[in-house]
Amino acid sequence: MEARRIPEVMLNSGQKMPVIGLGTASIPRPPDETLTSIFIDAFEVGYRHFDTAALYGSEEPLGKAVEKALELGLVKSRDEVFITSKLWTSDAHPDLVVPALKTSLQKLGLEYVDLYLIHWPVRLKPEAKGPADILKENVMPSFDMKGIWEAMEECYRLGLVKSIGVSNFGIKKLSQLLENATIPPAVNQVEMSPSWQQGKLTEFCKQKGIHVSAWSPLGSYKSFCGTNAVMESPILKEIACARQKSMAQIALRWVYEQGASVIVRSFNKERMKENLDIFEWELRQEDTQKFSHIPQHRMYNGISFVSENGPYKTLEELWDGDA
Repeated sequence: MEARRIPEVMLNSGQKMPVIGLGTASIPRPPDETLTSIFIDAFEVGYRHFDTAALYGSEEPLGKAVEKALELGLVKSRDEVFITSKLWTSDAHPDLVVPALKTSLQKLGLEYVDLYLIHWPVRLKPEAKGPADILKENVMPSFDMKGIWEAMEECYRLGLVKSIGVSNFGIKKLSQLLENATIPPAVNQVEMSPSWQQGKLTEFCKQKGIHVSAWSPLGSYKSFCGTNAVMESPILKEIACARQKSMAQIALRWVYEQGASVIVRSFNKERMKENLDIFEWELRQEDTQKFSHIPQHRMYNGISFVSENGPYKTLEELWDGDA
């Protein structure tokens, strides 16, 4: 079986990134050996971009899968693989960024990651390491964006990462970051799907040369915090029937046509394959117009990061007025 070739986007760092990545977050998390074998399946069908994070607990099994994919000849060299990881909020302090990345690299068994993102523009208490610790009472009073970004730039200078970026940043926070940054963020990874289209933010990022990457482009359908707004949308269903495509393919193609890359999570090999089959065809203009009728709402509103004691007292402040 020949693996499918995936188009790449050129980031402002000069690095190329495959426009589809496999998401590796899962609650509950399967055993490490199961995850490694799922990631090998993904290599076999053509995935070369894998999205992990300190929070997900998937760095070690992913590192083993990369090692095994090289052994099996699924990829010829480390250069053919694109790995994204993220700085968790408990390490969102200037002194903790480089050590946090070194810990991630140790778990991955790699000398560098291709992309390292600030996971959220929030700092949690040092002991708040896991998903269960994302609580209002763990939010710290301030988030030193300037200091943390300087530490991210240091990671780049040390050769520990090829590109640096952010995740879940709104327009105001990006503007603030750009004022002080020596190296601009290459990527802003945000929730984006047909049911949360992010028009203003994607336009702003385009103007600033920041690539937008979409997490939960299918609304994390059937997962513990997901929504059925994408995969049960009557509008998407109508387009999918007319085009003889799956609803997931229609949704992913729409995100891709907005100029964004997609992080899609399926651990089923057939669906993994299907999700890659979005490049040989286009949405028609009349299809695209229908997307403006899809009701808009955020799936994950981040309410646990809003706290009287933290930097954001309201959802409006967390999302820069786009809650």
